[in-house]
Amino acid sequence: MTTTAPRLGPAPGRGHALVRLVRLLLVAAALLGTVLAAAGPASAHAALTGSDPQDGAVVATAPKEVNLTFSEEVAMSDDSIRVLDPAGKRVDTGEIQNLCSGSVIRYGVALLPGLPDGTYTVAWQTVSADSHPVSGAFTFSVGAPSTTSVALPDTPVGGGLVGALYGIARYLSYAGFVVLVGGGAFVLACWPRGAAVRPVQRLVVRGWLTLTAATLALLLLRHPYTKTGKLGDVFDLGGLRAVLETKTGAALSSRLLLLGAAALFVAVLFGAYARRRDEKEHKDLTFGLALGGTVVAAGIAGTWALAEHASTGLQPGIAMPVDILHLLAVAAWLGGLTALLVALYRAPSVERSAVERYSNLAFGSVVVLAATGIYQTWRQVGTWSALTDTRYGQLLLVKVGLVAVLVGIGWVSRRWVRRLAERPVGAETSDAATSDAATSEDEVSEDEVSAEVAAEPEADEREADPERAAQLARQRAAVATAQRKKARDADPERAGLRRSVLTEAAVAVVLLAVTTVLTSTEPARTEEEAGRGRATAGAAAVPNRPVDVRLPFDTGGVDGKGTVQLTLDPGRTGANALHIYVLRPNGRALDVPEVKVSFTLKAKDIGPLPVLPDRIQTGHWTASGVQLPMAGEWLMQVTVRTSEIDQTTIEKNVKIG
Repeated sequence: MTTTAPRLGPAPGRGHALVRLVRLLLVAAALLGTVLAAAGPASAHAALTGSDPQDGAVVATAPKEVNLTFSEEVAMSDDSIRVLDPAGKRVDTGEIQNLCSGSVIRYGVALLPGLPDGTYTVAWQTVSADSHPVSGAFTFSVGAPSTTSVALPDTPVGGGLVGALYGIARYLSYAGFVVLVGGGAFVLACWPRGAAVRPVQRLVVRGWLTLTAATLALLLLRHPYTKTGKLGDVFDLGGLRAVLETKTGAALSSRLLLLGAAALFVAVLFGAYARRRDEKEHKDLTFGLALGGTVVAAGIAGTWALAEHASTGLQPGIAMPVDILHLLAVAAWLGGLTALLVALYRAPSVERSAVERYSNLAFGSVVVLAATGIYQTWRQVGTWSALTDTRYGQLLLVKVGLVAVLVGIGWVSRRWVRRLAERPVGAETSDAATSDAATSEDEVSEDEVSAEVAAEPEADEREADPERAAQLARQRAAVATAQRKKARDADPERAGLRRSVLTEAAVAVVLLAVTTVLTSTEPARTEEEAGRGRATAGAAAVPNRPVDVRLPFDTGGVDGKGTVQLTLDPGRTGANALHIYVLRPNGRALDVPEVKVSFTLKAKDIGPLPVLPDRIQTGHWTASGVQLPMAGEWLMQVTVRTSEIDQTTIEKNVKIG
C-alpha cells in the first residue's frame, strides 16, 4: 500500500516565536503609521522666496506682469502660474516667461491690460528639481482691497489620498530595494548555502516583486500626485506620457529596466548557483554574480540619486555617488538583517560562521553610513541651529537616534554570536535535503512523520517498491532536520540571538519609515535660505504704493454700523498723508463725532503713536505728516465713536516699507 509522504510541521516552540514576531511587527507597524501620519503631505523643496507684487501689497495701478522668485530650479508649464480676479476669472495670458539670471530663479506671467481695482489672487503650482510638487497662493490689490470669491483647493498638491498612496509606494520601493539587494548580498557574502533554502529564496523574490510593483505604482501615480490630485487620472495616458518626459519619469522607467536585469540575477542565484557542486565553477559564478549584482544594485540606487535631493543643490557631482553608496550600505545592513532573521526562524540551521560574516558586513556598512551620512548632513542642513529649528533637522535627529539604537542592539547581537557553540559533527545536510525540509517543515508536524517512519514495512517490501523507499528516505531526512531544529531552538545562545535580531528588525522598520519621510521633506538648508530670502524681500522699500484698508465696525448704538476706509499715502517710512472715510452700510458718508488712529510697531517696541485727524466734511477725516520712523509690520488701531457712550476700536496689521 502506498501512503502520502508526510511533511514536517513547525518544531516545538515555533508557535510562541511566531506570536512574538507578529506582536513586534504590529508594534513596528503602529510606529510606522504614527510617523507617516505626522508626515502630512510632502513639504516644499523649492520655496517661494519673493514676488512682485508682494503678498498683501496694495498698488496704485495694475502691474503689467506678476513675477515669482524661487530658491531652486522648478519645472514650469502654462498653468503653473494663474492670476485670478475677485470673481475667480483668470486674467493672465498663460505664457510663462523665464526670467532666470545667474543664481536668481524667477518666472513671470503677463497680465491682461485694463484690470479694474480689487484684490487679485496668484495661485502657483510646479515641481522642484528634486521631483517634489510645490504650490501656494497669495493676494495683492489694485487701488484698494476688495472681497474675493476665489476658492482654492482645500488639499494642497501632493496631499490627499493620492499623496498618501504615493508615500506608501515610496516606502515599499525602499523596503523592496533593501530586501532584494541586502538578501542577495547576504547569500553571496555570508551564507552561500542559503541559496538553496526556500524561505530565503522567497524573501528575495518578494523583495523584487515589491520593488517592481511599487515602481509601477509610482509611475502611474506621478501625474495625479504632481498635477491634478485625482486618483482616477492614474489611467490618463497623456499624463503618463508627460511624466515619462520628466527627470523623475526617466528615473522610474530606468529602474524598471534594471529590475529586468535583477530578475536574471535572482534566477541564476537560486538556480545554477544553488545547484553548482564543482568548487572552481562555484567560485567563478560567485565572482560573476557579485560583480553583476553590484552593478545592477548601484544602477537601481542611482535612480533615486538621479531624481531626488542628491541631484540638486550643492555639489551634485559628489552628492549623487555618495547617495548611491549610502543606499547600498543601508541595503547591505538592513536587508542582510532581514535575511538573517528569516534564516534564524525558518531555516533548519544557520552556521555560526555565516552569522559572523554578516556581523562584519554590517560593521562595514555602518562605517560607510557614518561617512556618507556626515557629508549628507552638512550638505542638507548646513548649520547647527537648523538641526533643531527645522522639520528636516528634527527628523534627521530622530533617524540618527534610531541608527544609534540599532548599533547598540547589533553590539548585543555580536555578543550572542561569540557565545554560540560550534555546530556538532553531522549537523550538516545535503542541499537537497535542506531544501526539501525547508519547503515542507511548516505544514506537517514532527509527530506525524515519526509515526509514519515507525510504521515502515519490511526491507523486502521496500526493495519491491523503490518509490516507497525514496519516500521513506525523505521522511527520515525530514525527521532528522526537525530534530536538529528542536535541539537548535533549545540552545539559549541561539534563542538570545534570534530575539536580538528580531528587535533590530523591528527598529529597522521604523528607521526606514523615518527615512522615507525625510526624503519628502524640505532640506533644512533650503528652508533657511528661503526664509532669509523672504525676510530680505519683505524688508525692501516699496515706494509710492499707498496702503488702503477697509475695516467694518459696530459700536452697538443707533447708526453704529458701517465701514472705515483708510488710505496711507505713500505708505512708507517717513511722513505720510492719512485719509479716513466713514461710510454707512449702503456706502453713503456717515457723520460721527470722533475718529482716532494709532500705530504700533511691536517688533521694535515703538508706539502706540497717536494720530488725531481733522474733520474735512461729513464722513471724511484727514491728517498730514503722519510719521512712521521704521519699516515693518505696524498695528493700526482705529477708534470710532458714534455717540456719547457708543464707540469701538478696530485694528489691522499693515506692512510699511
